Amino acid sequence: MALVRLITSRKLSQSLSSRIVDRFELPRIGSVRAAFFSTQKLIGDEPVLVRDFIHRALYDAKHGYFSQRSQSVGVLERSIKFNQLEGRKAYMKLLEKVYKQSDISWFTPVELFKPWYAHGIAEAILRTTNLSVPLKIYEIGGGSGTCAKGILDYIMLNAPERIYNNMTYTSIEISPSLAKIQKETVAQVGSHLSKFRVECRDASDLSGWRNVEQQPCWVIMLEVLDNLPHDLVYSQSQLSPWMEVLVENKPDSESLSELYKPLEDPLIKRCIDIVEHEAPPVSKPKEIWSKLFPKPRRCWLPTGCLKLLEVLHEKLPKMSLIASDFSFLPDVKVPGERAPLVSTKKDGSSSDYSSYLDAKGDADIFFPTDFWLLERMDHYCSGWRKTEKDGTPSKKGRKRRTLTLDTSAFMDEFGLPSKTRTKDGYNPLLDDFKNTKFYLSVPTHNTK
Repeated sequence: MALVRLITSRKLSQSLSSRIVDRFELPRIGSVRAAFFSTQKLIGDEPVLVRDFIHRALYDAKHGYFSQRSQSVGVLERSIKFNQLEGRKAYMKLLEKVYKQSDISWFTPVELFKPWYAHGIAEAILRTTNLSVPLKIYEIGGGSGTCAKGILDYIMLNAPERIYNNMTYTSIEISPSLAKIQKETVAQVGSHLSKFRVECRDASDLSGWRNVEQQPCWVIMLEVLDNLPHDLVYSQSQLSPWMEVLVENKPDSESLSELYKPLEDPLIKRCIDIVEHEAPPVSKPKEIWSKLFPKPRRCWLPTGCLKLLEVLHEKLPKMSLIASDFSFLPDVKVPGERAPLVSTKKDGSSSDYSSYLDAKGDADIFFPTDFWLLERMDHYCSGWRKTEKDGTPSKKGRKRRTLTLDTSAFMDEFGLPSKTRTKDGYNPLLDDFKNTKFYLSVPTHNTK
């Protein structure tokens, strides 16, 4: 199957056949105490949109999930020598050992498969970029800095000298602790330091960006979209209008409940417009069926992603984009289209909540990426698909050329798959990451 989560060493073998993701969770020597707290501190007196609740549950400085993790992103001391491993069993045994020794939450693919994962991304950039202008790279959510160092290493060794000498690499990182680790990682090669810098801020905050960057550049986002806040909309039936969902405290209770209101939020409205832009009209038989058998609907909207793309297209209009994330998540208990997996860890083992409202600082909330919708949001934010001032659809041509690839196809094309292959032919990068994809988007010359 597509998602691997290693929960306990006893369940290691059976978990392989049921789940795979880039987040491998193994038993920890000293379990982290969950951050339980009053819901009043998370919500306050007034109801909040679901995206604001999720943002606080994950990123609140005192009570958020990530602020409670002393080590949320792991760093391998040395690269894994896949060619020296017999096969899958040996690889999983090594992973279990690494997790126990590291006592961290999870390793990203770019860390597990360093330097080859980052080298594949660097090769994709070099093949498609305009090398006549200085290379500018922005990475959002750079983790431990392994991707940055791997890309800088590859360009230093494989590109013309002038490309490396004139390039810049900017990491935009919201976490001060990770920003510090990124600098230390890149500093392992002294010549990289003059080309690399970290800006500790929220990339989706428009005010954090300087003037509009008119030169071509690259934006890299690895495992960023899955933790971006989402909104939830609800409809009483297949034909009823959408309502926005808010979260509020129940009176005289520590529990939370949902509140439904007519659509008002502009960001939610824009996201729904994009989702339903090409939706066919409801057929007469379906309309009759919906009236006879009404069924409530719940839909999760990637409003955090839309907001980020709007900012990036406004400030980096000539950007090229590489994003990688989960295309689907199995065994999701939370209801609704594009629903998240809400996972917590207690006494060394993982379990999933059936409601996002149960996540109160003690659980990770991560979403699958709808790559079809991501492409349409990308086009929308670039100026295509928007409406003219008189309300008629824009006739402007596409401003982006886009491509979505399975991780295995991306690495086959741009990477070196032989470097992550074990002796018996098993390749964890190609065989275990079936639920991840790469999205590539570059500007066209259609600027009218």
